[in-house]
Amino acid sequence: MPTAPQTTDELLQALQENDRRPYGRTRTVTAEELVETAEQFAEPVPLIRALLELQEAYTYGSEPRKSPVVFARLLTLFDEQPDVFDERLRHLLFWRFKWVANALLALPEIPLASLRQWQTEMRDRYEKADLGLQPYYGQAYQLAAHLGEDTALAYELWAGRHRTRLSDCEACEICERALYHLAAGDDERALRVWEPVLAGKDSCQEEPARSISHALLPLLRTGVADRAVELHLAGYRACRRNPSMAGEVGRHLEFCALTGNEARGLELLAENRGLFDEVESPREMLDVLTGVEVLLRRVEHLGHGELPAAGFAGRAWTVAGLRAEVADRADDLAARFDARNGTTAHADRRAARVERAPLRDALELTLRPRSLDDIATAVPVTAPPARTTATDVPESVGELIIRARELDDQGHPDSTAVWARLRTLTAARDYAHPDDPEVGPLVRLRADLLDDEASRAGDKDDFAVAQALYEEAAGLYEDAGAPERAALAHACALLAAAGGVDDGAEAKAAALTAAHASIVALHEETSGLTPVHEARLLRLRATVLGLRLQTSGNEDDAAPVFAEADLLLAFATRHDIVGQISGALLLKAGTHALSGDLPTAVAGVDDLLGRLKDQGPAWHLPRALGLRARLQLGLQDPEASHASLTEGLRLAADWPAEAVDTSRLHSDLAEVCMHLGRPDEALRHLTRSAELDLRHGSRTEAFCSYSNAAQLSLDMGRVEDCIALLDSLMAEPDVTAGELDDRLLAQLRLTRARALHAGEDLKAATTELVALAAESADWDDDPGSHAMIAAEAAVLLGESGEFGRAREAVNQALAAHALAPRYEQLSSCLRELARQQGQQHGEEGLADALAFLADAGRIAEEAREAEYEPRGRSLDSALAYEHGRVNAYAGEYEDALAALEKALALLGEPGPEDDRAGEWAECVRFAGAVEGLYLERVSPALTRLDKAVSLLTALGCTEEAEPLTTLASRLRDEA
Repeated sequence: MPTAPQTTDELLQALQENDRRPYGRTRTVTAEELVETAEQFAEPVPLIRALLELQEAYTYGSEPRKSPVVFARLLTLFDEQPDVFDERLRHLLFWRFKWVANALLALPEIPLASLRQWQTEMRDRYEKADLGLQPYYGQAYQLAAHLGEDTALAYELWAGRHRTRLSDCEACEICERALYHLAAGDDERALRVWEPVLAGKDSCQEEPARSISHALLPLLRTGVADRAVELHLAGYRACRRNPSMAGEVGRHLEFCALTGNEARGLELLAENRGLFDEVESPREMLDVLTGVEVLLRRVEHLGHGELPAAGFAGRAWTVAGLRAEVADRADDLAARFDARNGTTAHADRRAARVERAPLRDALELTLRPRSLDDIATAVPVTAPPARTTATDVPESVGELIIRARELDDQGHPDSTAVWARLRTLTAARDYAHPDDPEVGPLVRLRADLLDDEASRAGDKDDFAVAQALYEEAAGLYEDAGAPERAALAHACALLAAAGGVDDGAEAKAAALTAAHASIVALHEETSGLTPVHEARLLRLRATVLGLRLQTSGNEDDAAPVFAEADLLLAFATRHDIVGQISGALLLKAGTHALSGDLPTAVAGVDDLLGRLKDQGPAWHLPRALGLRARLQLGLQDPEASHASLTEGLRLAADWPAEAVDTSRLHSDLAEVCMHLGRPDEALRHLTRSAELDLRHGSRTEAFCSYSNAAQLSLDMGRVEDCIALLDSLMAEPDVTAGELDDRLLAQLRLTRARALHAGEDLKAATTELVALAAESADWDDDPGSHAMIAAEAAVLLGESGEFGRAREAVNQALAAHALAPRYEQLSSCLRELARQQGQQHGEEGLADALAFLADAGRIAEEAREAEYEPRGRSLDSALAYEHGRVNAYAGEYEDALAALEKALALLGEPGPEDDRAGEWAECVRFAGAVEGLYLERVSPALTRLDKAVSLLTALGCTEEAEPLTTLASRLRDEA
């Protein structure tokens, strides 16, 4: 708190501001400081309010030991000065007897006799104040349930009584009733009782998050897995990182452990690692530790006890080590509660949870399902190949080296695995290189390994690294007396250098031209080339020119590609090098496609596919099918494209995913599925593509695909799926370390903010967008994006009622718009802020609303001058409509009607092929309502409405006409 309040008014304002903060140390410390300030004033009411705020901070900040102390001060004030407690303060005081009862229950050091004594105190106070006793019996039942004794009688004494003003809210009581039936083993009855809360009909600060966490396993046991998944995503988001809901977090971890989602459980545990230090409630700690133990025990049982795990501060934990520590602490807490209570209830409940068997081997919870194997190592994982692998080759190192070179010369995808094995062997301190002339010296093997590493870097478009590695390999090949291999490495380095040019298409095309000339010269200068090596040089020559055509788009660049491809094809055919024959035919088909001749390209790929099926190599089939699919989509045949890609994926399963570009097949299939109107299938393929890229180290491509998947899931209304996916991505190491491209990360955060807003978490969405707007203000190279983000932030601030901050944000957007116009986004933002201002503040907000609309008017004028054509609504008619709405909110109905008349004149009556019928109909409806209901000019309003209904009906716009018909009927009934 920068400066302490100097007056009671300032104190009350500070209390209101603190009330808007999230629960946690900041809010609690501020509340403590405000109590100290309140004690300086002679008035008791500010002190009472400060103490109430402090008790709330302790209660929801999971500090049960401090809550009763604060309440004791409040009770003393009430006993000494009851008259200063107005009806609201008195209600809060008696309500919080229950808070103290719960706080004492959560502390095993409080004797059982003291718990009963407090409940007696509560009963006596309620009776003296002539308040109903149902809340007291509710606390008595909760004590019985805690003890595990006489619960049936206590339940009947509570549940059979009528509710009072001081009863717990409906949602909380529903949860207690459901838990009673759950404890009795009746899952179905518990779920029936829970339904209003799970459906969102009844809620409070803790509900439905608390009920959801308890209902997850019963839903699974009763066969409603889809509902359990949906509620897990929504419920976890509501309780994560919240010390007062640590037990709920623990039950979500347990749910993950029992559904085959152990990897997600570890991810969520890491996100909530702060709870180990922040939870002060022994009961909450016992609850969360038990959930953590269920998860860790399952992970350890699956053989992953050495995985790192997020645990108590001060040391690094493995799953096995943390599991043992958690079990010891939880056992101790359960023993302390049972010792206090004189029962074994807590130990028994703990044992039942810890020993529970998994309910599902696998249940897909998110768009990004991961296994423990996925997180077992930080190095990229290659999907296991099905044919010749490192384990199939000879164990002799010399034979292994020879086999690796044979596979490499064939372009066989399994060469990568063999090179990886050799890389491991040669890295060992005791490695002894074979003394075999056929194998060659160690320097030759070092060159081979560098060449393989360079190839993989090039596949990931890491051109600078690839170039350096190829050059180093070339030098070693020369030292090893292998000039033909050195020439190939030099040629690959030339291609990598040209590929890394990013100064525009013209510069890159020039670099590729130069690279081709250098490779041709290198080819001509190198003698003693084997047919295999010469074919690879020819392939590089053709590839460079193919890339030049792709870069330039110049049709004159096609002929040289065909010439080089034909040269390669003839040479490879003469020497029966099947891989290079396939490569030449694929390159020719691609060149036809780039030249705009799609039918010829398809015919070429079809011929190639026939050859591949007969003569191989089989690992070229997936890529060829992928190319055919892209061509078929270009020919407007998505069904055929879908079939080709599906077949490509089927065949790709036989090979390492990286080698046959399985990720690209999934990505292309996602696009085709969208053309076919199959968004669910598209979403699956997008996420699979992204995960493959992530495993293989192509992280930028992976995050781009995940970004598309998140946006698609949001567009489909799968809000919780979208948020869960993005939250998972935000926890990735390169994101937390700030290594991901800042603009890509901004796009992920923007989508997340929009999803949070769609999920009705306005506060979190606003916080994210405001932070993103502040960061994007420094994007000097992209003011347009800043304008859009700042405009969205302004709208959410307005929705939150913070119009001062909204005006600041929209001014930033306007300044950025002046540099990079965003007419529609800015106009929409300003109109929406005007609407919010008018709706929330009526007549008092009219001036500010009109100021927003004045800015929108200037935007519309700028758009007209720039001859900008909006993609959506006309900026002028939309502006006139909003003038009508804000004036109506302010009670200025004549001005409202005049504005709506202007909007109708701008729109004009819709015609048969007009897509403005809906907008026009809404404008007529609003004008009719203002005219007939507020200005009480029923006759002209009916004339307006009836004429519009006739026009819309004649156009076949019956849906648009329905609201007008309803309004006309109302006006006639009220006339």
